[in-house]
Amino acid sequence: MTFRSRILAGVATDDRGSDDDRVFKALADPTRRFLLDLLFARDGRTLTELESELEMTRFGVMKHLRVLEEAGLVVPRRSGREKLHFLNPVPIRLIHDRWIDKYTERQIAALVDLKTELEEKGKKDD
Repeated sequence: MTFRSRILAGVATDDRGSDDDRVFKALADPTRRFLLDLLFARDGRTLTELESELEMTRFGVMKHLRVLEEAGLVVPRRSGREKLHFLNPVPIRLIHDRWIDKYTERQIAALVDLKTELEEKGKKDD
């Protein structure tokens, strides 16, 4: 089972570190992030449509799309003679859940505690 099919099936990956590395590598490039933004705005675009939004050769766009596909962030589908590209946000969500949520929890808890403390102090001052 490929990384892409594991992600689409919602199955945990065997090698989480390398999967995360592929996603981080894909997201590290501003052109690839722009391609993801384009697909977020309107999913199911052809290579020609994506290429028209960039000052880059068709081959350059194809290379960027390949990196995004290997990371599971873009899923290509054939529709007749066209190959459409769709955004798959699941890998980004997995990164968010693993790397961002756990670090923001403390700050949120601290803000809640501060709010409670200030409200209690405000009641004492009244």
